[in-house]
Amino acid sequence: MAEQLGDLVGRRLGHYRVDGVIGRGGMSTMYRATDVRLGRSVALKIMSDALAGDAEFRERFVDEARNTSAIDHPHVVPLYDFGDLDGMLFLAMRYVEGADLSSLLSDGPLAPRRALLLLGQVAEALDVLHGRKLVHLDVKPANVLVTHREGSGAEHAYLADFGLTRRGTAGHRTRGGDFLGSPTYAAPEHLRGDSVDARTDVYSLACMLFACLTGHAPFTGTVDEVINGHLAGMAPSVSAEVVLPARVDTVVRRGMDTEPDARPGSCRELMTLAHQALSGTTRPEEPPVRRATRTGQQAGGPWVAPEPSGPSRPVAVPQAPPVQLMRPEPARQAPQPAPQPPGPHASGPHASGQPSWGPQPSGQPSWGSQSSGPHPRGAPPQPRPLGPPPAGPSDVASMRLRDPMPTRTSTAFTAEPVAGRRWVVPAVVAAAVLLLVALLLLLL
Repeated sequence: MAEQLGDLVGRRLGHYRVDGVIGRGGMSTMYRATDVRLGRSVALKIMSDALAGDAEFRERFVDEARNTSAIDHPHVVPLYDFGDLDGMLFLAMRYVEGADLSSLLSDGPLAPRRALLLLGQVAEALDVLHGRKLVHLDVKPANVLVTHREGSGAEHAYLADFGLTRRGTAGHRTRGGDFLGSPTYAAPEHLRGDSVDARTDVYSLACMLFACLTGHAPFTGTVDEVINGHLAGMAPSVSAEVVLPARVDTVVRRGMDTEPDARPGSCRELMTLAHQALSGTTRPEEPPVRRATRTGQQAGGPWVAPEPSGPSRPVAVPQAPPVQLMRPEPARQAPQPAPQPPGPHASGPHASGQPSWGPQPSGQPSWGSQSSGPHPRGAPPQPRPLGPPPAGPSDVASMRLRDPMPTRTSTAFTAEPVAGRRWVVPAVVAAAVLLLVALLLLLL
């Protein structure tokens, strides 16, 4: 049928002259044509033979096209004419100069402010359609035309392609059971063949919100994979792909809920929630920055960690050389008086000449004793390696700790005992007394 429709270029269909092809789809082909009666350009949509040959579809097509043509809204492409030309169903609508939203998304995500502006206009058009108890059923980026207003230069969005518009019924399949519409942005109830209503278009608009902020549809892959993605109810995360607030994920998930009752009640409500979620966005006039691509990430699906590409090898981590801790040399002790020969009652460690703080069993070394003797005068003390205590009984009760009496610490230049200067204080006192006595004698 595509080749047959392609032959329509240059032909006359009634009072329409076919000038060229705008786009092709599985169910129709869009042509640029001229209404020779009025001398204006139109977009002429010709339905496929499969749909045109379905009696039930033809009946609904004419009925809903008549209702749609009565809609007058600035964001709805005006429908000029419809009918049957030489056995072909057609729709004639305003020809809009510009690009569709799908071609804009081919360059990547839209700036949040721009996405909210365009989708907000689409939401207004859909709510007007829903007010007439109609459901579009084919809301997707390719059916949103973007142009510029004359004079202001501001972008203006049109909702187009009302060939599948239906009332809230389940009659959106052919008599043979073929699905009508694009499954890429279709709601679960639409895919299952259940009853549809305005909330079905709300779901599709939420999918478009995801696409505008990420640059691609929520679910990609084969037709079965796309359909399973919608039916599973696992709406992907926007903030996981681009740098945007996580609040927008809540809005998208609510709009794409598999239960129609859980979705916003209107398209305007959905876009209001999106405005609130993106209100704190940094630089909303610029497209969001993509996050780093992770290997194994599937578009619209959960991220799966990739298998290692080869055997892992241990990484040699250089180790610092071992540090030998040194025990600081204890302060030198004041010289002890020469030991006296033990008397008949002498006992304990002092009887053997071993210095120790406090009594301890005979033969038990003291942790505070200096076995190596005093250092030479003026020589700095040598540090000793920190090692295990001297061999001895392992009973903790037999250990003796040093008496916590303060001593003067030695330096690297002098190491004089405190007892060596005990005469200084008495001498100063005696000199002061003599000075006072001499003053008294002089005064007398």
